[in-house]
Amino acid sequence: MKFKIIKTIVGITLGFTALTCHVQAENVSIATGGTGGVYYPMGGGLAAVLSKYLPTMQATAEVTGGTVDNINLVGSGKPYIGFGMTDAAQDAFAGQGKFVNKKQNIRALLVLYPNRMHLVSVESTGVKSVADLKGKHVSTGSPGSATEVMAFRLLEAAGLDKDKDIKRERLGAAESVNAIKDRKIDAFFWVGGLPTAAVTDLANSPGMKIAMVDHDDYVAKMNQKYGSIYFKDVIPKAMYSGMAKDNQIASVANILFVNASMSDKDAYTIVKTIFDKLPELINVHSEYKNIKLEAQKSNAAVVPFHPGALQYFKEKGVKVD
Repeated sequence: MKFKIIKTIVGITLGFTALTCHVQAENVSIATGGTGGVYYPMGGGLAAVLSKYLPTMQATAEVTGGTVDNINLVGSGKPYIGFGMTDAAQDAFAGQGKFVNKKQNIRALLVLYPNRMHLVSVESTGVKSVADLKGKHVSTGSPGSATEVMAFRLLEAAGLDKDKDIKRERLGAAESVNAIKDRKIDAFFWVGGLPTAAVTDLANSPGMKIAMVDHDDYVAKMNQKYGSIYFKDVIPKAMYSGMAKDNQIASVANILFVNASMSDKDAYTIVKTIFDKLPELINVHSEYKNIKLEAQKSNAAVVPFHPGALQYFKEKGVKVD
């Protein structure tokens, strides 16, 4: 009888402990970008997967200005996971560029997918080359975005002064599309995955014929100054309605990153869950199909991986120097 009573008490205690652990699940915010881009739907999918499969984690996606904002949020030490471009992340880790005297203690979890530079206009503006931007109203991306970082570098490589040669606006993808429809701007920069919902919206708008401007000629000059982080890439003409030809562009890799203070266990579990549940994530956005184990080697010289991520890669036989 005594044994049964003790057993019952233990059972109740274990049940209460399990309930307590569930109630005390850590709230984690996933810093994404604007609603018209790719980070936001991808972040929403990631939040759903982490919340579903990790009982100690309750994740939600948060709208932000983009990479620069995300780095600052993750760098604050609060429970954040951030999406971002490697050029801005490299600056943050080194304490340069927008992060002079603000070095951020971030670590990479994963290399995600290539982020393609879109230089978007419509035929009625007459913008057919980067040089044609001179004197035009151009959005270079929202203030907290890495789009702005890369746009400035591309303009510099093309010999244009961002403050003197263009009439600059600072809008996100969705806002840029609305502005170009209203004839308030002539072109806009956007760095994102394929397809980007806002660009698709513009391409499908009645009375608008999209014009995607080639700019891959400037990749070498950008890398000469900022390191070999950019590469030539292509947006296929079938990607957006009305494209006359393949768009020759510059791309940069995306990473998922966290604060260095995250526990090795949490970092390992997040990375493992992403790879284990990739089919579910791909159903949310097709860019998830570009997450590959072998691609992780490409981040080695940019932002160091979190030890928890490295543990997972080692288990899978992927050596990251």
